[in-house]
Amino acid sequence: MNRARSLALPLWTAVACHRFPRGIHLAAILLASLFPHPAQAQGLRIDPTNPRYLNWRGRPILVVGSGEHYGAVLNPAFSFERYLATLHRDGLNHTRLFTGAAYVEPAGAFNIEKNTLAPRGDLYLAPWARSADPGYAGGGSRFDLDRWDETYFARLKSFVRTAANHRVFVEVNLFCPFYEESQWQLSPFHPDNNINGAGLHVARTNVYTLDHHGGLLTYQERFVHRVVAELEPFDNLYYEICNEPYFGGVTLEWQARIARIIAEAQWNHRRPKLISQNIANKTATVTHPIPQVSLHNFHYATPPDAVANNSHLNLPIGDNETGFRGTHNAPYRVEAWDFLMAGGALFSHLDYSFAAGHETGTYQYPASQPGGGNPTLRRQFRFLRSFLEALPFTRMKVEASAKVTRSSVPLSIRALTQPDRFVAAYIHTTEDKPDDDRKKLEAGAEIQLNVAPGEWRASWIDPVTGREISRQTTRTTGTELTLHPPPFATDLALKLARTRT
Repeated sequence: MNRARSLALPLWTAVACHRFPRGIHLAAILLASLFPHPAQAQGLRIDPTNPRYLNWRGRPILVVGSGEHYGAVLNPAFSFERYLATLHRDGLNHTRLFTGAAYVEPAGAFNIEKNTLAPRGDLYLAPWARSADPGYAGGGSRFDLDRWDETYFARLKSFVRTAANHRVFVEVNLFCPFYEESQWQLSPFHPDNNINGAGLHVARTNVYTLDHHGGLLTYQERFVHRVVAELEPFDNLYYEICNEPYFGGVTLEWQARIARIIAEAQWNHRRPKLISQNIANKTATVTHPIPQVSLHNFHYATPPDAVANNSHLNLPIGDNETGFRGTHNAPYRVEAWDFLMAGGALFSHLDYSFAAGHETGTYQYPASQPGGGNPTLRRQFRFLRSFLEALPFTRMKVEASAKVTRSSVPLSIRALTQPDRFVAAYIHTTEDKPDDDRKKLEAGAEIQLNVAPGEWRASWIDPVTGREISRQTTRTTGTELTLHPPPFATDLALKLARTRT
């Protein structure tokens, strides 16, 4: 590596993290742009041709997952090797991970059976070492926040390394608010659970603030620095500041502080990681974006209004948690298709079929579970990913003019288009029912799409099986193409390819 290129490396990472150290001037930044960072070109980053998508190792990607309930590292009873191998086998490439930094759940929380975020208290693996003093509320000794548990960091790195081997991207979610007192009572930050006097007289709603944290902010910042240092060698992850910060008193100022800490901790790394912010349930419009944040994630983002509402950011938008719509497959399959067809970059389902002892995703959970997940649904997500990645999706745009012109039942349609070459469309019924409760719609539905004049080949795909239902060739001399879908039950996908001008 020549001297000019080596000097450019720390400047490049400053640009990548949207952070400019004091004394860096425009000429230096331009120098960095002339010599792009070689390692970053290989890691997870914003796609250089379309900043609404992600890119990994030089190729644009769609991120699609169906993962366990975030406890794969903090719960030693969970065999993450089998879990990650299952995700890879099922054709998925995303998992969400809670670090266990101060957050763990009691058994039975949110009516979740075999909750991976609720290990037996004395097994809970936290970043901090146990002391010799008994009295942790979950069982075992209290924590010493001035000492690290090296076993934890070894397991964290092994998880990320194994995920990389299976081409799975890891969302490393650093913190989580305390929804109820039951979670706060189990936290190492609770004054009864540590020997350091930290967190005295702090309410659970003040833990993630800049002014009422009772000394906890120092431990939070130290933890961020340690995690960022440990995971520096890997290129298959990004950091999310905090899960659902819109609950539990988490302030925007604190989130901005943590984002800066992440950026500062890695500004001269060879592999600077993207930073994500969890914005809201359903949707919200980001009016004051944190400069270091490059990925904005939403939960339960159906309908996918969050994508259009934040188009002004010109950055990837994700739907990284699903649930509370029953245990059937149809609602979550439709949510995934709808979100990515609206221009979203990331979709990750919360899959309760993964549990300790069931790391291959075969746990038969009860109907009371707050969400779904099973091998069949994961195959359907794989069909979706394959369908879109077979198209030049980074060169396609949302086609707002697509419409249903005739139907016997309420239908929704979304389309992505490269008008002179390809169109992808997705149609689904708006009734939220299981697939097996439906009958095939009678023929007679009609849709209208804007396309370039010429001959087009239409392939109708069943999102449930991934199989082609029918194929037809049609012509148009104008810019509107009318098609009649074959009968379907819940949803139907369409790929149009222009064959002649």
